[in-house]
Amino acid sequence: MKVAILTVSDRSAAGIRPDVSGPAIEEFIRKHGGEIISTAIVPDDLLEIKSVLESWCDHLGVDIILTTGGTGFAPRDITPEATRQVIQREAPGIAEAMRLESLKITPHAMLSRAIAGIRNKTIIINLPGSPKAALENLNTIIRVLPHAVELLKENPNAEAGHSFPQSP
Repeated sequence: MKVAILTVSDRSAAGIRPDVSGPAIEEFIRKHGGEIISTAIVPDDLLEIKSVLESWCDHLGVDIILTTGGTGFAPRDITPEATRQVIQREAPGIAEAMRLESLKITPHAMLSRAIAGIRNKTIIINLPGSPKAALENLNTIIRVLPHAVELLKENPNAEAGHSFPQSP
């Protein structure tokens, strides 16, 4: 899997606070066999977020873009809105699964507005800004991501895992 990671944070973009989530996600993806194609940090700005997402989807050829940050209730948390303007199709099951598992850990998970969706052949997934929460969410979905990528690439063998064995 070719992955790009976008950290959305006013303070990290301004150099006030180091980005901790992006590197944690990067390490997780590498540990699970993924290849990091690009990383970036942008402020909580709709146009900047959209610009990076569109560029990575349309020109970088990444399979998955993971965003971290900007998914909560704060007025400047607009990552889901930017993502929604970029995607062509939503993938609600991914965000639902992340929230469901996170609710087992903290009731604050219900405050997540993260979404997931598809633009062309790229899956975009919003993760929380907290490194702990981002990795917990990734751990929930990591098993299905390679299959999702194969489906988008129209790999003829991707559907093989969907059928049940024939009864004797």
